Amino acid sequence: MHRIECGRCYSGSHHLARHRRSHSGEKPLECTVCNKQFKLAEHLVVHSRIHSGKKPYKCHMCDKAFRGSGHLSRHVAAHTGEKPYKCSLCNGSFSRPEHLQRHERCIHSNRRPYHCPYCGKTFKINTELKCHVRIHTDAKPYSCRHCSYCFTMLDQLEAHLLKSHNEGTWLKCDICQQQFITRRSLKIHSLRHVDVKPYVCCECPKRFYTAAELRSHHCLVHSDY
Repeated sequence: MHRIECGRCYSGSHHLARHRRSHSGEKPLECTVCNKQFKLAEHLVVHSRIHSGKKPYKCHMCDKAFRGSGHLSRHVAAHTGEKPYKCSLCNGSFSRPEHLQRHERCIHSNRRPYHCPYCGKTFKINTELKCHVRIHTDAKPYSCRHCSYCFTMLDQLEAHLLKSHNEGTWLKCDICQQQFITRRSLKIHSLRHVDVKPYVCCECPKRFYTAAELRSHHCLVHSDY
């Protein structure tokens, strides 16, 4: 049994080495197309499908397909509406445990453990730091396989594929007919029609349509940062 500094234990050296990368930030695997780096081989495999266009994981409830099994499982949860992971501090509920952990860290904690190496700005979520760093590096890791355009964010690429190459499926609001690229965007939009604001501030009575709006409110009104 191998024990690491954080207290986690692993039965094999391979699993221990994988976990150590979460502490060290080491990313030894590199995409040969866009040079983006990854900690794990399976992450690189899923990423490579952005360039190849392969989406082997198909939803049995609709015609959507996905690059990785994790993407598919998150999508299926949107169909079923299951959110078994409840926040003990507010009314928030989530379909995946990592979403609950991120919610608790972003909304109910002032910890900002992720630091930009270029300007020192701090973030609560690693993905926010990654997006921010691209401002400094001008990195555009998401490339269109039909033309020479490259993008900073995946949703920008997906929007481009729909608008310029008619690849993908537009999702339409039943009430106002507005079109959206992702089911998440459509779901957030639909809340505005019924005036449902499920995200409640833990420090004041204000409510919000999205976690991002609640996060922004908390940072602007209740945070010293």
